[in-house]
Amino acid sequence: MAAGLSLSAVAQNTAQITPPPSPQLPPAAPLAGVKYDYHWEIYGGLAYSHFDAGPNLLQGANLGGFDARAIREFSPRWGAGVNVRGYYGTSGVVPNCGDCTGQGSNGGPITGPFVSEHMFLAGPEVRALSNQHAAMMLHAFVGGAYGDFQRALGGVNPKSLGLFSNQMAFGGAFGGSIDLNRSPRLVFRIAPDATLTNFGTAGFKEQFAISVGLVYRMGHRFGQPK
Repeated sequence: MAAGLSLSAVAQNTAQITPPPSPQLPPAAPLAGVKYDYHWEIYGGLAYSHFDAGPNLLQGANLGGFDARAIREFSPRWGAGVNVRGYYGTSGVVPNCGDCTGQGSNGGPITGPFVSEHMFLAGPEVRALSNQHAAMMLHAFVGGAYGDFQRALGGVNPKSLGLFSNQMAFGGAFGGSIDLNRSPRLVFRIAPDATLTNFGTAGFKEQFAISVGLVYRMGHRFGQPK
């Protein structure tokens, strides 16, 4: 009987022992899957440009607008694509008497007329530095720039106000971007540029531009089946 009671007590103690819980692995880091091997990057953002709307104006134009790009990546390091930009705002002019020249219907001096610039560019882009958190891009885009300087003048000669005439001219954007990865596909981008245009007789003029927006990586990945 004593032996039986001892075996029963041992069995009960064994039944009450529960195995320790299995160790829980930490969740995967949200940026652990970041790879620079997607075939397309699409970018859209809000843009700013300090723009000279005339050859000798003392007061530049602070323009706001958009910046859109589509880049075809040929490797994790470089690609090529197209870039469309639009900048809109008002510009300073030289002192004037508006329609005193008899060329327009505006009453009084013209101040702060509306101006705009659209750029249509293409070129290469290089990923200079990168890790799972961020990347630094460099690009050189060239093409054309269309400047609209006469829309708000009511027929007044833009030269009398110190402005360029409406025209298509050479345009370029040379700079880079800082890409902050938010997920393997979604990126927050800050993109400063030096833009170059050649309107009229002023020769090449360098301007400052910057945009802030989002990049989305899409398409199949290098080395993966389509």
